[in-house]
Amino acid sequence: MSIGNIMRTGISGMLAQGNKLSSVADNVANADTTGYKRAETEFSSMIPQQLTVEYVSGGVTTSVRRHVSEQGTLLNTTSITDLAIAGDGFFIVEDAAGTRYLTRAGSFVPDKDGYLVNAAGYYLLGYDVSTGQQPSITANGFNGLTRVRQSSQAMQATPSTRGDLRFNLDANAAVTPAADLPSANAASASYSYKTSLVAYGNLGEEVLVDVYFAKTAGNTWEVTVFDQSQATPGGPFPYASGPLTTTTINFDPTTGQLDAGSPDSLTFTVPGGQPLTLDISGSTQYAADNGVLAVNINGNAATGYKLFKIGEDGVMYGTFPNGEKQATYQIPLATVRSPDNLKLLPGDIFTPTDTSGDVLIGLATSSGFGDIVSGAKEQSTVDLASELTSMIEAQRGYTANSKVFMTGAELMDVAVNLKR
Repeated sequence: MSIGNIMRTGISGMLAQGNKLSSVADNVANADTTGYKRAETEFSSMIPQQLTVEYVSGGVTTSVRRHVSEQGTLLNTTSITDLAIAGDGFFIVEDAAGTRYLTRAGSFVPDKDGYLVNAAGYYLLGYDVSTGQQPSITANGFNGLTRVRQSSQAMQATPSTRGDLRFNLDANAAVTPAADLPSANAASASYSYKTSLVAYGNLGEEVLVDVYFAKTAGNTWEVTVFDQSQATPGGPFPYASGPLTTTTINFDPTTGQLDAGSPDSLTFTVPGGQPLTLDISGSTQYAADNGVLAVNINGNAATGYKLFKIGEDGVMYGTFPNGEKQATYQIPLATVRSPDNLKLLPGDIFTPTDTSGDVLIGLATSSGFGDIVSGAKEQSTVDLASELTSMIEAQRGYTANSKVFMTGAELMDVAVNLKR
């Protein structure tokens, strides 16, 4: 038996228990840290080869395992930009220098420029889908990702290009003489029903158009659209310019619905704007009052949008003052084959290692990826009761190993004193 080995074994035990206490301290300190994954110190024996009949003590070594794949409890909040992941995956973030990392810490807030950053100052990344196109995802790379912005700091105007218009026309309405149809644009024009609609031009200006309905025959109607700004004072007829469009529609007398051969849309160019197509396929001709049943036209005035909601698939929607909603970004998720082998860096961010596997990027709710939950935070996976129990165990273990060291030291004193 080597007295020196006894002392070295005791030291290795104290070091191992000290490492365990360090991981426990880290866990306790981060019990309230959003997205924190608890650490656990694992022990491994060090047994030397027995070259003689004499037993030679070895020691113990430690390694710290981070339970990254463990799901934390989701805590609901009142902030839309607080994001959590239910299932597998990580948010992709970057620092001010543009270096990309993975994280589960989703407590994002807008900075002074409207970009979403978490508590550690890392920017959330996503795909810009404001043009209406699906994101082009590189499965094993970060191509196409950009910083996600909660609101636009620049003014934005969207001209009207499409819409829906549903109306009912009175089947008992009188027929309008051909000379007095609105399309003739005469002072004597007459009609059965008129309504006005708001559309938006290229610069976000509101454009009012007047829509006239005049019955030309049984089950046949003329729909005429004028630029209201061209109306005669005290008029509106005659307008200073001709109709923007004139369309004849026909109804099936047995159903009151548009006839199969009838146009089901109105198309005209908005003054100062773009061609606008209104879908009228749901319109009817019943023996009831004339009136608009529903109308919805896209476009918005020159203004910035604000965040409206974030879906489980990571799609962010902005809303404009006129109520129009627009998809702005889609937040992807990333994963690796062995999340527990990711390298943890300050700020609760992770980077891949040789043992974790390469990063795979996809969309939330798709195969292999979890759901994004808006208005929630993933709590730390630390259980304080377990950590305090581990702390007591490590304390007792450290004390016991110190006793082994002191016993070895006392035996060494005995051996030294044999000469006296």
